[in-house]
Amino acid sequence: MIEAAQFVEAARERGFDWYAGVPCSFLTPFINYVLQDDSLHYVSAANEGDAVALIAGVALGGAGNGKAKRRGIAMMQNSGLGNAVSPLTSLTWTFRLPQLLIVTWRGQPGVHDEPQHALMGPITPQMLETMEIPWELFPTEAGEIGPALDRATDYMDRTGRPYALVMQKGSVAPYELKKTGLSGVRVNAHPASVQRYECERATRHDALRKVIANTPKDATVVLASTGFCGRELYAIDDRANQLYLVGSMGCVTPMALGLALSRPDLTVVALDGDGAALMRMGAFATLGAYGPSNLVHLLLDNGAHESTGGQATVSREVDFASIASACGYALALDGNDIGVIDRLFEAKDVDGARFARLSIRTGTPADLPRPKITPEDVRARLQQHIGGR
Repeated sequence: MIEAAQFVEAARERGFDWYAGVPCSFLTPFINYVLQDDSLHYVSAANEGDAVALIAGVALGGAGNGKAKRRGIAMMQNSGLGNAVSPLTSLTWTFRLPQLLIVTWRGQPGVHDEPQHALMGPITPQMLETMEIPWELFPTEAGEIGPALDRATDYMDRTGRPYALVMQKGSVAPYELKKTGLSGVRVNAHPASVQRYECERATRHDALRKVIANTPKDATVVLASTGFCGRELYAIDDRANQLYLVGSMGCVTPMALGLALSRPDLTVVALDGDGAALMRMGAFATLGAYGPSNLVHLLLDNGAHESTGGQATVSREVDFASIASACGYALALDGNDIGVIDRLFEAKDVDGARFARLSIRTGTPADLPRPKITPEDVRARLQQHIGGR
């Protein structure tokens, strides 16, 4: 058994200062220790997949301003691997965004546990191996910590992909929680009132042109949701400050949060869609709580899964702006007036994340191309672009 401080401080020496996850009793000492230290960062995610996407955003931000390499850790119970499969297989793997995973081993064969862990326990190693994530047991002796972290960082640096430590019961000694609440959470005593603007609906094409006009390359990063959103942004103007998600549906917002928190020198824009937002609505609460003023969330809502054939979503019955307001966003705009985009970017004096939902028409150019730049190359290009600022 080790002390939480022994692992966390050894990890800090190797650049790990960002943590995100969903609590498990095995992880309690870690979370409690990190929460006591204001020089470390812990984000309480709505689900494990959001935690992985958020740490991917931290990795995307690189070091910045000539500092040492920034690393992050996503923590989860092994039952949460199911929630994390999408970002682990189509975000971190695809873009080569490394992170350390700490996965607790509930239901480990031969160790009595609750019935809900009876299946996940035996298959946890196979799940990691199927996702091509190398793993080893979490260290239980002080002398094992440094070598384990060195093996993890060496693999992460060589491959750009995650590495997992699987934690058995009793690996870490208890650590008392001495501080209530969560560090870094904004307290919004007066939720933003929703401002609504009505006009004739615009196309996605027109909306994206308006976004480009408001996002100068030297100070802004634009992360575009999967599907036609990213493809059309690429077709209009493929810029070095843009990244186009493929797969990992719904992960653009927690990824943008990780980047915005770790790179306060950048304005980070999450271009979202109604289908993607519906898939991970828990992220609204996380962005509302932690979202900094350099985070802009624009949801383009056409009421359809257009890139898969135009099947309708239920977004017409959802008031996204009121949800954003209730979750603590500092600004919440709504409407079909394309001028909403200008208002969203002009509101730079608010204390927290900004949100706008713009209702747009369906319709996509018939010859819409797919990006010719690979996910790895677009990630590397973006990191080079923002690393040189």
